[in-house]
Amino acid sequence: MGPVLAGVLQLVALTAALALAYKPLGSHMARVYSSGKHLRVERWIYQGIGADPDTQMRWPAYLRGVLAFSAVGVLFLYALQRLQGHLPGSLGFASIDPDQAFNTAVSFVTNTNWQSYYGEQAMGHVVQTAGLAVQNFVSAAVGMAVAVALVRGFARSRTGELGNFWADLVRGVVRVLVPIAAVAAVVLVACGVIQNFSGIHEVGQFTGGAQQWNGGAVASQEAIKELGTNGGGYFNANSAHPFENPTPFSNLFEIFLILLIPFSITRTFGLMVGSVKQGYAILATMGTIWVGFVALMMWTEFSHHGPAFELANGAMEGKEVRFGIGGSSIFAVSTTLTSTGAVDSFHSSFTGLGGGITLLGMMLGEIAPGGVGSGLYGMLIMAIIAVFIAGLMVGRTPEYLGKKIGPREIKLAACSLLVTPALVLVFTAFAMALPTPPNSMTNSGAHGFTEILYAYTSGANNNGSAFAGLNADTQWFNTTIGLAMLLGRFLPMVFVLALAGSLAEQQPVPATAGTLRTDKPLYAGLLVGTIVVITGLTYFPALALGPLAEGLA
Repeated sequence: MGPVLAGVLQLVALTAALALAYKPLGSHMARVYSSGKHLRVERWIYQGIGADPDTQMRWPAYLRGVLAFSAVGVLFLYALQRLQGHLPGSLGFASIDPDQAFNTAVSFVTNTNWQSYYGEQAMGHVVQTAGLAVQNFVSAAVGMAVAVALVRGFARSRTGELGNFWADLVRGVVRVLVPIAAVAAVVLVACGVIQNFSGIHEVGQFTGGAQQWNGGAVASQEAIKELGTNGGGYFNANSAHPFENPTPFSNLFEIFLILLIPFSITRTFGLMVGSVKQGYAILATMGTIWVGFVALMMWTEFSHHGPAFELANGAMEGKEVRFGIGGSSIFAVSTTLTSTGAVDSFHSSFTGLGGGITLLGMMLGEIAPGGVGSGLYGMLIMAIIAVFIAGLMVGRTPEYLGKKIGPREIKLAACSLLVTPALVLVFTAFAMALPTPPNSMTNSGAHGFTEILYAYTSGANNNGSAFAGLNADTQWFNTTIGLAMLLGRFLPMVFVLALAGSLAEQQPVPATAGTLRTDKPLYAGLLVGTIVVITGLTYFPALALGPLAEGLA
């Protein structure tokens, strides 16, 4: 079997698995977030945190819950890292420096999981399990809660109430993330992923001394790392490490976990707004972009240019031979079109255009299918922009799901859309203009510029993957990327929840003969075009200086 055919068959198998899981999981999540009942374990949690899950919240109260919970998470994780040297199970590792502890705490709380450290050489068992793994669950649940709040904004009328943040948070963890992650962890252990609390072992004798490896609860963390679109690896090599991702099957299974909830939640959206077809329209938009990006990535990486490419059957530099170009391409696209950031290959070693595809996937806003929760609300923001553009074309007041998109709604949508590009471009400009930050670049020229552009794009979009040629463990990059992650996560949430509150207060308007049908292929095509044009207008100059200049040289 040729490598191209193997890659295509992997894509077909992955698509079939996602299709089989789409209806059951999407329907289950709709029931979870619409139920009026509370499980016994959920009641215990509510009592422990002092929350009343039956109290309905307007958007300011909902936002306060999101921000307060996340702030406590940052402080707790920062303190845990600073105290690591005094904790049991630290494997002898010292406490984390203040700037790196800040960066890592923000990273995992914002569902970014950017890592400027070597996991196996810095973090002990307590920080990994009680700190990082816990945030993998709750940060994903926060994103799902905000998405559900926006969906309720479309579904409800003449009320500003969006549900209860604490109930949405707990249900997302208890009823969705924990059960699936538990099953996934067992599958990964069966594939050969390690799961233990062993110490540091010396493995063999090599030139320069013995190699040292430490164990860890890797399978359980790997499961939620992918399922929650987190991406932070137990080891520095992330999902390229055989302890995290040992076989081609485990590689495909991890990609399945990455895409499972972001695609399935479109059915949850359709059921909650009372129109499954609306969910299918969003799904079709996400799927079209994802398949298109995978096809482009395979084409760039399989293109043969010279004897080295021909002998290796493609661009094998920086890729694991057990996954090949096909598996590496699907993983790279899936991880950058979502907010996962996990990697099974070295993105900096992709072809110039291939590296540009990973960068562009994040620049779209990670909405195809995007992160857990964040992908759906990001796509719905784009959907509002698309109906506004369509309304301008035909001279009608734009409507979406029976709600008028007036000046207030379009301003909030536009602000949510513009926050991330502003963070990326401003921080990149400062890093390139100042004398010290460029010293962290491994490469010069267009590739070096792409390293810095990629870092801030990854941070502000809450992705977390790295081009890996940049030394980001400096005070400048730890601090500025940390700020980009914070602002890139929570500023859009402010505008999304304000938009949800505004929509929930409206009286639905009946559809007329002139109403744009947003459940048809024509609208899905308009939405795809809107996403591509907006992203192109925003980022094309920066892309032209980096990956395009390198790829076309």
